Amino acid sequence: MNQLLLPLLLMLVVAIPLVMGTRKQKKAAAAQQELLSSLAPGDRVMTTSGLYATVADASADTTIDLEIAEGVVTTWLRQAVREKVEPVVETDEDATDTDEVVEAPVVESKDDERVEEKSGAQIAPPLEHGKK
Repeated sequence: MNQLLLPLLLMLVVAIPLVMGTRKQKKAAAAQQELLSSLAPGDRVMTTSGLYATVADASADTTIDLEIAEGVVTTWLRQAVREKVEPVVETDEDATDTDEVVEAPVVESKDDERVEEKSGAQIAPPLEHGKK
């Protein structure tokens, strides 16, 4: 009886992680298959190569048409789609930040060199050509 106990324990130690790993892989494959079958036009996706695109046509069984830029539609294998991503939404706050341009105030010094008030960095005066 003792002779059979050690080999049985060794087989269990090897078999349990193997079975658990296989179950995890099956769940991941099922989730990926569900994702691929649920794709519809208008969905925003990322491919396995890192390309972000919008689904243009998902009617074929093995291929899918992706719009990668305005008016540019390419055909890909369905398996190339890695995941759905949320569309990028630009808020009003983001748009106003890029429209505003703020310049640092500039003052003239005694030496006729321009100096920026906040940074204290000096900017050399423009060169005069033709003067000797």
